[in-house]
Amino acid sequence: MNLWCRFEAQARAQAGKTAIFWAQQEFPYGAVLHAAEQLAGRLNSELGVQPGDRVALWMKNQPEFVPCLFAILRAGGVVVPINNFLKPDEVNFIVADSGADVLITDAELAIHEATLIQARPDLKVVRADGVFYSAGGVGTAAAAPDRSESDLAVLIYTSGTTGRPKGAMLSHGNLLHNVESCRLILEATDGDRMAVLLPLFHSYMLTVGLLMPLLSGGTMVLVKSLSPLKALLEELLSREPTILPGFPQFYRTLVASPLQGPLPIRVFISGSAPLPVQVLRDFEEKFHTPLLEGYGLSEASPVVSKNPLRGVRKAGSIGLPLPNVEMSVQDDQGRTLAPGEVGEICVRGGNVMMGYWNQPGETAKALRNGWLLTGDIGYRDAEGYYYITDRKKDMLLVNGNNVYPREIEEAIYKFKGVKEAAVIGVPDPRRGERPLAYVAAADGEALDTAELARFLRKRLADYKQPREIRVVEALPRNATGKILKTRLREQVEGESGQQRAGGRGQN
Repeated sequence: MNLWCRFEAQARAQAGKTAIFWAQQEFPYGAVLHAAEQLAGRLNSELGVQPGDRVALWMKNQPEFVPCLFAILRAGGVVVPINNFLKPDEVNFIVADSGADVLITDAELAIHEATLIQARPDLKVVRADGVFYSAGGVGTAAAAPDRSESDLAVLIYTSGTTGRPKGAMLSHGNLLHNVESCRLILEATDGDRMAVLLPLFHSYMLTVGLLMPLLSGGTMVLVKSLSPLKALLEELLSREPTILPGFPQFYRTLVASPLQGPLPIRVFISGSAPLPVQVLRDFEEKFHTPLLEGYGLSEASPVVSKNPLRGVRKAGSIGLPLPNVEMSVQDDQGRTLAPGEVGEICVRGGNVMMGYWNQPGETAKALRNGWLLTGDIGYRDAEGYYYITDRKKDMLLVNGNNVYPREIEEAIYKFKGVKEAAVIGVPDPRRGERPLAYVAAADGEALDTAELARFLRKRLADYKQPREIRVVEALPRNATGKILKTRLREQVEGESGQQRAGGRGQN
């Protein structure tokens, strides 16, 4: 069994059923299957894609994303989804690291084609426009390559502590395992309609928003835009979705809106960033509909835990392990800790990645005795619910996106006149966190922060941009020369404390 076989079986069994809603358009399973088979034939015959070859997929949310993904799998290739917010330099790294010789993109992102080919002359760029050129019948491509559950299916890049993204290798079996676990916990059936608001390149939406409904015979309700809220809700509710995965800011906005419940959606899910406890309580009180908070990471395909649909849901908790997934809290020596003891959250099961692409050293650090070390610190309570209290690694969460300071620092160091740099995260009520950069000038140099900001905008995705750049004489270091980011964080916390005290004094 593999992902393509599962999809093909569903599509042939119900070719006339709508697979994707997109504004006023509807795309039946048969049309998606036909488009995928036609593109797969082209990938094999014209572009030379062989089983195991990596094919990059760099597209914004649109119906064409779906047949393009399945076409790569039908051709026997490995899907390399790329964040559509990245700049060409960042995309080039992923394309080169994965060894992809073919990239599928959309009309808007295709404006960067020349830049990409200049960096990788052998790269073949395919535009997804017009992939739905026929809505009838089924294509007659050659037989699909025999791909097993143990074969690599998706290579999804996640930022690494070194500042360079790492490719998490997810097999067909990994993703099928996670789809089934999610289906069970959400009680999903072929009658469900999945609202898709978040980017499809993201591991969570790839599994829960696309694969789960389409491998189960359900339907995707793919929205064009998240704003304005009124138009978004009108578009959504006109298609009657039953499951809606969202993010904390979306639920905060719904709570503050004049909209009243109950809503015709049977379950809401919050992911991508921690959900404030008050938002959870206010939402369920206002709309009388379950809002499930969970947890996952790309290396686990990605969903690991979720508060149950039926039973106790604990505010502030990431819930219970999914069916057929194990979790534990361990110390640095791999010993399992008792309830209430704080350690590293670890995961084991068929959803855990094969490893990192071409990085055996990083793989060895992440996998220990069959357990995936998540890098998140937390504990479990006496009832088996898990809680995250901190992050072991120096990662920021900006609007639900993983951002590593080292990557920003490396870009800053390329700016003329910079002697040293350090980036930390500071709380942001709208984004969750935002990067704050400290830079020190080389001797005899004067740094223009506005010019530095313009320099970074050309090299880093918008959500990675430091919202503030502070020029200092020198960065604090310890005796061995390591920059003390704890001192910088303490300084920011002290400033916040003074602002709060000042505010209280004025009231």
